Amino acid sequence: MSVQDDLTTMQRCLDDLSRSVGRLEKQLGSGGLDMRRVRADADHLRESVALLRAAASSPAAPRKPELVTIPDTPYDDSLWVDTDDEGLGAHHGDHH
Repeated sequence: MSVQDDLTTMQRCLDDLSRSVGRLEKQLGSGGLDMRRVRADADHLRESVALLRAAASSPAAPRKPELVTIPDTPYDDSLWVDTDDEGLGAHHGDHH
């Protein structure tokens, strides 16, 4: 199955879930904490799948991260002038 097929299947399942939650709300009422939580969770899943579908259908998805090459050559010592080594104190011979 393709990603789009899987997302479509998920959407159908969530549509079924939403209908089932609606039927339960009619039978049990929608005022209870547990029922409100189930409704909120089902709605959240629908929103999440909608975001996944949008991301999967955009032309920029998915992109590999750009690799940055870090050279093996030492850094220029002038970068560290007037700095302290963490935990070792000052380099300039300041002994208090």
